[in-house]
Amino acid sequence: MKAILIIYNQAHTEKVEYMLDRLEIRGYTQWPEVYGRGTVDGDPHMGTHTWPESNSATLTIVENEMVEPVLESVKKLDAVNEEIGIRAFAWDIMKSV
Repeated sequence: MKAILIIYNQAHTEKVEYMLDRLEIRGYTQWPEVYGRGTVDGDPHMGTHTWPESNSATLTIVENEMVEPVLESVKKLDAVNEEIGIRAFAWDIMKSV
């Protein structure tokens, strides 16, 4: 199993939820307001007067074969509007209860 963390500008929230539905990924956890800045470019999203935007994050645990479809969907979503920003990260889940 793999964990996939998707971090995105709040403007992408409905699109991310639609993407998960379309891929038949039912289980996930969302954090509606997270702050940070990208490692390459783009403005910080800190929820402050100076940097008023914020991000959201979604974590899902999926079977190994679902990683590529999710990452490919995120890549396509990012290509539509690169200025808004979305990133995804995957890592191994060793055990779950």
